[in-house]
Amino acid sequence: MIDKNQTCGTGQDSMPSMTCLIHVLEEWFGVEQLEDYWNFANYLLWVFTPLILLILPYFTIFLLYLTIIFLHIYKRKNVLKEAYSHNLWDGARKTVATLWDGHAAVWHGYEVHGMEKIPEGPALIIFYHGAIPIDFYYFMAKIFIHKGRTCRVVADHFVFKIPGSQQKQAKKVYGGVREALISDETYNIVWGNRKGFAQVAIDAKVPIIPMFTQNIREGFRSLGGTRLFRWLYEKFRYPFAPMYGGFPVKLRTYLGDPIPYDPKITAEELAEKTKDAVQALIDKHQRIPGNIMSALLERFHNKQKIN
Repeated sequence: MIDKNQTCGTGQDSMPSMTCLIHVLEEWFGVEQLEDYWNFANYLLWVFTPLILLILPYFTIFLLYLTIIFLHIYKRKNVLKEAYSHNLWDGARKTVATLWDGHAAVWHGYEVHGMEKIPEGPALIIFYHGAIPIDFYYFMAKIFIHKGRTCRVVADHFVFKIPGSQQKQAKKVYGGVREALISDETYNIVWGNRKGFAQVAIDAKVPIIPMFTQNIREGFRSLGGTRLFRWLYEKFRYPFAPMYGGFPVKLRTYLGDPIPYDPKITAEELAEKTKDAVQALIDKHQRIPGNIMSALLERFHNKQKIN
């Protein structure tokens, strides 16, 4: 507190300039203990300034990240303008697809190999399910942008319990959630007795295209392989397991040769055949066990050697 015997002048009993200023302000505004408020504000400044200085560099990176995505969208301005001029819904879908494609390019250097294997007609794409199937979101965006085609989802029953899920655009089967939760960096395929997708392909009389994304487990990982979370999923069929990640690892999606429709094959046989095809893609393109640091360093490799 300010000693009333001190003055704002010079000499032995003079006050420091800041203390003098506080004293003047107290008399001016008719308030007391203004120095206490100033000390508290000064304390907050010392506490939060280091935090702000730590956040600012990341905020700058975030702005650069948004700038690159904006430029990625701007490159397609003519395509988007044409889409909106014909159909607002088509324009909106192309805008969203371009956003996802921009995120894929910037954050993961995303690539798709084997796009030519997708037939002109309908087909069912079966892929190894990462902890979060972000690769499939990227893939759908690529398909829509480059081929003008949309994907319909064959999903686990759990998906349709999520508010806002589009049940008209998907079919319910048991499947990928178990693999998403339980599999790990060893990339083991966890299908159990999964064969619903095979029956869908048989009923629709369409080929199956196997798909695998390199390093998908290094982007996001799940703790669902522990005994507790496995028991919780098998008991309640809900993905209780926590996940972590979002690492900007290199992601490359590979499409295998189509498995043609065969009216003589059973769902069990087709499911096993598809599993072998997906496993072949994993064996060919994935380092096992997966390593997050190695997957990050692959961002600096310009070309991927494909045997």
